[in-house]
Amino acid sequence: MLCKTAATHSFSPCRFQETCLRVLSFCNSNSLKEGVCVHSPIIKVGLKDDLYLNNNLLSLYAKCFGVGQARHLFDEMPYKDVVSWTTVLSAHTRNKHHFEALQLFDMMLGSGQCPNEFTLSSALRSCSALGEFECGAQIHASVVKLGFEPNPVLGTSLIDLYTKCDSTVEPYKLLAFMEDGDVLSWTTMISSLVETSKWNEALQIYVKMIEAGVYPNEFTFVKLLGLSSSLGLGNGKLLHAQIIRFGVELNLVLKTAIVDMYAKCRRMEDAIKVSNQTPEFDVCLWTTIISGFTQNLQVKEAVNAFLDMELSGILPNNFTYASLLNASSSILSLELGKQFHSRVILIGLEDDIYVGNALVDMYMKCSHITTDALKAFRGIALPNVISWTSLIAGFAEHGFEEESFQLFVEMQAAGVQPNSFTLSTILGVCSKMNSLVQTMKLHGHIIKTKADIDIAVGNALVDAYAGGGMVDEAWSVIGMMNHRDPITYTSLATRLNQRGDHEKALKVITHMCNDEVKMDEFSFASFLSAAAGLGTMETGKQLHCYSVKSGFERCNSVSNSLVHLYSKCGNMHDAYKAFKDINEPDAVSWNGLISGLASNGHISHALSAFDDMRLAGVKPDSVTFLSLIFACSHGGLLDMGLEYFYSMENTYHITPKLDHYVCVVDLLGRGGRLEEAIRVIETMPFKPDSIICKTLLNACKLHGNVALGEDMARRCLELDPSDPAIYLLLANLYDNAGLSEFGEKTRRLMRERGLRRTPGECWMEVRSKIHLFSAREKIDEDEINEKLEFLITEIKNRGYPYQENEDNSPQRQRGDADKGSSERGAALRQVAGTELLDR
Repeated sequence: MLCKTAATHSFSPCRFQETCLRVLSFCNSNSLKEGVCVHSPIIKVGLKDDLYLNNNLLSLYAKCFGVGQARHLFDEMPYKDVVSWTTVLSAHTRNKHHFEALQLFDMMLGSGQCPNEFTLSSALRSCSALGEFECGAQIHASVVKLGFEPNPVLGTSLIDLYTKCDSTVEPYKLLAFMEDGDVLSWTTMISSLVETSKWNEALQIYVKMIEAGVYPNEFTFVKLLGLSSSLGLGNGKLLHAQIIRFGVELNLVLKTAIVDMYAKCRRMEDAIKVSNQTPEFDVCLWTTIISGFTQNLQVKEAVNAFLDMELSGILPNNFTYASLLNASSSILSLELGKQFHSRVILIGLEDDIYVGNALVDMYMKCSHITTDALKAFRGIALPNVISWTSLIAGFAEHGFEEESFQLFVEMQAAGVQPNSFTLSTILGVCSKMNSLVQTMKLHGHIIKTKADIDIAVGNALVDAYAGGGMVDEAWSVIGMMNHRDPITYTSLATRLNQRGDHEKALKVITHMCNDEVKMDEFSFASFLSAAAGLGTMETGKQLHCYSVKSGFERCNSVSNSLVHLYSKCGNMHDAYKAFKDINEPDAVSWNGLISGLASNGHISHALSAFDDMRLAGVKPDSVTFLSLIFACSHGGLLDMGLEYFYSMENTYHITPKLDHYVCVVDLLGRGGRLEEAIRVIETMPFKPDSIICKTLLNACKLHGNVALGEDMARRCLELDPSDPAIYLLLANLYDNAGLSEFGEKTRRLMRERGLRRTPGECWMEVRSKIHLFSAREKIDEDEINEKLEFLITEIKNRGYPYQENEDNSPQRQRGDADKGSSERGAALRQVAGTELLDR
C-alpha cells in the first residue's frame, strides 16, 4: 500500500524521496522485506544515485535478502561513503563471511575512505573469527591512530580479539581496554574466555567485575553457567546463588541456562524444580529438558517431557527432534526412532541438517542394515562434516570398510573438508583393511592440512601404523606429536600384543614414564596382557602392585587382566584370588576364570564356575561357550560338550561362530566320532577353513583313519598350501598307520616346496630376565649331558620312576636332534627353580 501511495502522489522528486526514506526506515526497523518495492520507482524517477536512499536500501537488502544481493547493490552504487562500506562489511561479518569482510575492509582503505568505530569493530570481529591476529593487531593500531581507543564498542571487539587469538596476553591486561567498562564489555570478555575454554580465567574476570562494582546481568550468568559441565556442580550452584543474591530476573533465557547446568551435572530433579519456578516455557526450555533426560539416559522421562510439551501447545523444533532421536539411539530402540522419524516427515524436517544427522546416527546404531541411514543422509539438503562422518563411521562399524572409504572420497569430492573425527575414523578403516598405502596417503594429507596437531588424529595414525606392522613409523609419529596421552601408548602396546611382540609392548612402559604420561586402567590392562603373553610372573606382579597403589585394581578391565595373567602363568590360586577381589564380576571376568581353569586342566572346576556364573545372574556369551566346549574336549566329556553347544541357540539365543564349530569338531575327533565330525563340517553355515580341516586331520592321526585324513589333508592344502603343519600331520598319520614310505614322501614333498616347520621354542624367566630357547639353537652338549646323567642317577636313587622317551621315527629323531640339546638346557634351569613355559 505504501508503495502504491508513493507512486500515485510522487509529483515532486523531493517529496517522493522523503516518502521513500520513511518507507525504508520503517521497513529497516521491522526487517520487512516488502520495503524493497520502492527500489524500482527510485530508479524510474532518476534517484538511483541518491546516496542516502541507496544506503537505506543496502541495509534492507542485507537484513532481508542476505549478503549476496546486498553486495550486488553495493557494487552498482556510483557513490559510497563510510556508512555504505560499514553496512556491507558488517553484513558479511554477521553472516560469517569473514574473509570477504576483511577483503572489503582492505578495499575501503584503498579507496581512501576513512573507517569509523563501527567499521573497525566489524573488521576486528572477523579477525577474531578467522584467528587473524596480525591483521587484528594492525587494525588495533588504526584504532589508536584515529583516536578511538577509549570507545567501549571497540574495546569490546579488541577484548574478543586478544582473548581468542593471543594466548600470551593475560586476561587482566585486557582490562586496560575498559577504563569505564560497562556490563557489556565485561560480559564480552567473559564470553570470549569461555569460547576459548579458558574457564578459570573467565571466573577470575567475573570476580574482578564484581570488585569493580559492575553488576552482572542475565547474559553474564548465561555465559558463566555454560562452564558448569567443566567446573562442576559446586560452581554451578554458587552461580545460581549469586543470581538470587543480585536479584537478576529469571527470564526464559536465564532459566534455560540454569536448567541446562543442572542437567549436565546429572541433577535432573533440580533442573525440573528450576523450570517450574516461573510459568513461562518455550521450545528452547522444553528441548533443554528433553536433552537433559537423554544425556542422563532417562529416555522414558524424555518422551514424557515431549508429550507434556505438545499438550502445552508448544510445537517442537528441529533440535527437539534431534534430541529425541539421540534418545532412541542411546537405548538402541529402532522402533522408537522410526516413530519420531515419521513425525519428522509429517512436519517436513527430514532435510534439516540437525535432524538428518540424528537420523543417520540412529539408523546406523539401531539397525542391522545401512540402507535406511543412507536414505536419511541423501535426504539432507546440505550435508556437513558431521553428516559425512556419521555415515562413514556407521559403514565402518557394520563391516563395510571399502564402502566407507568410498564415501570418504565422495565427501572430499563434494568439497567438505574432514575434521579430526573423520580422519580418526577413516584411519581406523585403513587399519581394518590393512591398507598401509592408504594410511600413508592420509598421513600426507594430514601433514599438508596441519591436522596432525590434533592428538586424536595422531593417536589414530599410531594405531594404523602399528596395526599394519610399521612399528618404526608409529614411533616416528609419536615423536612428532606435540602432546601424548595414555591412549597414544595404549594403542601402540595393544597392537604390539596382537602381533605377539609382548616384550616390545612392555618396553612401552619406559617411554611412557619418560614422557611423564600416567597410565590409566586401559594401558594397565594392555601391559598386563603383554606380561601374560610372555608368562613373566615377576613383571606381572610388579604391575599388580602398582595397580593396587594407584587404585586401578577396582577397575574391572585391570582385574580381568590380572585373572588372565595368573591363569596364563599357571598360577590358578592367585588367578582365583584376583577374581574374588572383583566387586561385580562381569561376563569377561567369568570367562577369564573359566578359560584359565580349563586351560590349566581343572575341568570340573571350570564347569562348576559356569554354574556359579549363572547363579550370579551374569548372562554367558559366545566366549563362555567356547571355553566350556574346550574344557569338555580336553576332559573327555563328549556328551556334555555337545549339550553346551546345542544350548547356545536353544537356551541362550547365541548364534555359534566358526570357532565354536572348530571346538565341536575337536570334541568329536578326540572322542573318535569322526563321521559325526565330518557331518558338522559339511552342514555348518560357514565355509570350512584350514583350521577346522587340520583339527579333523589331527583326529584322524590319533585314530588311524587314513582315508578321511587324506581327504582332510587335500582340503587343507587347497585352502592353505604353504602350511607345513599339514604335511607333518599327514606324514605322522602315515607313520602311525605303518605306511612309513608315504610318510617319508610327504616330508620330502614338503622340503621340495621349500616349506619348513616353525622351530619349537620355550622360554623361562630368571631374575626378571626372559631366556628363550629354540629347537635350532646350538648348545654345547658335553656339560649338559654330564648334568643330565647326574640328575637321572639322582632320580633313580630316590626311587622315582624314570623311563627314556622312545620315538622310533627316524625322521623324528633327526628333526629333533637340535631341539633336544635346547630343551636339555632349559631343563637344567627348570631344576634350578625357574618356570618353564612351552609355546
